[in-house]
Amino acid sequence: MSSPQSSVKIKVAIVDDDPLVRSALGLMLGGQADIEVVGEATDGQEALALVRTSAPDVVLMDIRMPRINGLDATRRLLADARPSSSSRAPLRPPRVIVLTTFGADEYVVDALAAGADGFLLKDTPPPEIVAAIRTVAEGEPILSPKATRTLITRLRAEPTGDRAAAAGRRLEALTEREHEVALAVGRGLSNAEIAKELYLSIPTVKAHVSRLFDKLGATNRVQIAITVHDAGLV
Repeated sequence: MSSPQSSVKIKVAIVDDDPLVRSALGLMLGGQADIEVVGEATDGQEALALVRTSAPDVVLMDIRMPRINGLDATRRLLADARPSSSSRAPLRPPRVIVLTTFGADEYVVDALAAGADGFLLKDTPPPEIVAAIRTVAEGEPILSPKATRTLITRLRAEPTGDRAAAAGRRLEALTEREHEVALAVGRGLSNAEIAKELYLSIPTVKAHVSRLFDKLGATNRVQIAITVHDAGLV
């Protein structure tokens, strides 16, 4: 599949405390016509400043770093994007792909719960990393079947009484169509798959998903899925 020919480039920030990793990722992404590396950071604290000044579309985030680790940095990036009492609208947060050498289940779950849009190991083949960037830039998550199973297993193992009630109340605010889209997201369907199943156009599905973010207080599709799972609907 050829890379997109749009003149609008995907702006990417690389966050890793290893200079060799940053250099390798920079060289790899520098050869893509539709991707622009707008900056690098060596830890989570630098990442927060970099995002404010460079407004990347996608952040490649390591987990274990000095000062502020990647999971805490991801949480803060998304918190910074929420509207304050003095702002008229929320800022658009960057999509975050956690890129790490640690594949342990707890890291997968923690990364997704923090709001990351994807989780990849650093030994992932370069073409797959590039494809992942393009995918999350379009608003789709990058979740391997193993990561999805791990997340669902963890959720089912935790107490769900209060969380189920809270999730049900949030879902009550949705329209009938939004509810259908939320259930489809909870089942792990892509925008294209939802459009086919519900006989909608892909732009219409994207608009519904965007409204779900606002109404459910979610920052990515994984958190929509968590709400649906908490409510016991899938």
